[in-house]
Amino acid sequence: MHDRQRHQQTARRGTGGATGTPPAAGDGSRGPGGARGGGASGRRRSADPAGGSGGRSAGGSRKAGRPDKVRMTRRGRIVAWTGGTLGVLLLCTAGVGAWVYQHLDGNIHGADIGVDGARPVNLSPGSKNILVVGSDSRAGANAKYGKGLTTMQSDTLMVVHIAANRKWATAVSFPRDSWVQIPACTRGNGSQSTPHHFKINEAFSIGGDSGDIGKAAACTIKTVEKNTGLRIDHFTSVDFQGFKGMVNALGGIEVCPKHAIHDKKAHLDLDAGCQNVQDEKALGYVRTRYSVGDGSDLGRIGRQQEFMKALGAKAQAKLTSPGELYDFLDSATKSLTTDKDLAGLKPLYDLAATVKDIPADRLTFVTVPNYYRESDVPTDKANVVWQYPQAAQLFSDIAHDRELGAAGKKKLAEAAKNPVTAHAVRVRVLNGTGVPGRAASAAEQLRRLGFTVIATGNGPSTDRTTVTYPAALKTQSEVLAARLGGTKATESAGAAAGAVTLTIGPDFRAQG
Repeated sequence: MHDRQRHQQTARRGTGGATGTPPAAGDGSRGPGGARGGGASGRRRSADPAGGSGGRSAGGSRKAGRPDKVRMTRRGRIVAWTGGTLGVLLLCTAGVGAWVYQHLDGNIHGADIGVDGARPVNLSPGSKNILVVGSDSRAGANAKYGKGLTTMQSDTLMVVHIAANRKWATAVSFPRDSWVQIPACTRGNGSQSTPHHFKINEAFSIGGDSGDIGKAAACTIKTVEKNTGLRIDHFTSVDFQGFKGMVNALGGIEVCPKHAIHDKKAHLDLDAGCQNVQDEKALGYVRTRYSVGDGSDLGRIGRQQEFMKALGAKAQAKLTSPGELYDFLDSATKSLTTDKDLAGLKPLYDLAATVKDIPADRLTFVTVPNYYRESDVPTDKANVVWQYPQAAQLFSDIAHDRELGAAGKKKLAEAAKNPVTAHAVRVRVLNGTGVPGRAASAAEQLRRLGFTVIATGNGPSTDRTTVTYPAALKTQSEVLAARLGGTKATESAGAAAGAVTLTIGPDFRAQG
């Protein structure tokens, strides 16, 4: 008898107990995983910056009575926001046999992740921020998805925030073309990279230039923490090939593209209309970008979120038949890498148990507010920048464990219709430090961020950087202040008309 058949029979017999908390996992050796992907380029047009789908995707046919139609139950939605793969894994382990449990537990890779340097303070003890990465390794079977790509990079990036009271949760997706600060990170050879600005997904490749997923994760965590102010508690990563195996084990997922898709980069040819996809077509569907809708990474995020919801719902429907889930769980666990504290079915299951009763209407998906960087830097037609002050407020709410909810998501969507760009903010920069040249230096930093600096000069001495504005420029002042690490904007009757005044103190620090 083949090993897989024995595993499935063991699962069906349920030798480890069919309900409740799964048996404790053995320690098991866990090695590092591997991953990588290319930076994106190309011009994009309008998408839903507040997190909407860039086009209709998975979730099943809208026609009643279709046997493969996927309906999202509350439990299924929990599966979806935990990243699909991770969530299904958590919910399915209770019914498997003890031997199978140990086998699956041993599949999960635990990475040593050491994040050096100063880190954000945890402002909401008891809450959890989990960084979820979909990694696109070009090693081995993934090589055909990229040419000459030898390092690691993240294809999908989100932070899942679980509230301290376990009554709500928010998942924030970051477009991989987000133009952000990449801090100094430890490379595979032990050297330090130079801080610079680039696409957010480059962080994974800097730390993972030698194939060490622990260093890749550490650099990604540093980058997310640097740009959001959020303290990351846990890390999980899922790789391409494991994703295909999971979809295949479920017999595929139904998608309903409105238009035919022909994407050479994603190795995808799909007709319009509802159809079942698996293997390479499933992978191509969640990776396709330039040949669908507006060609943006924002649209792809929406398709990926919807596909993972459908994946989770279909797997959840098979919870009563653990034997049928063996291939799915085997693929899922083999493709999963976590930090050491989360490495294993039991810690993952324990995490799921704390949030299983969150109602569907309190699970919120959102994409960090953003707009095309071309609005600030006309030569950049390939990246997005985060929209301020909305992005800063979103991060602050999460850091302080404040629920976004449907109303907050709607507010972000409304603001995204008419973003106030950095270029639209006229700034007068004054030096309040007494150190010559500080105003000119600050002005250059602001220009690189896209702000319009109209004048520099000396100002009153100050210990702290200040932003003042005339009444008509309140919104513009908030856009600037949000990029200065907590600086508050203050209305002033004496502020120069037509401009926001920035007086530089010793604490001046521009973000983004």
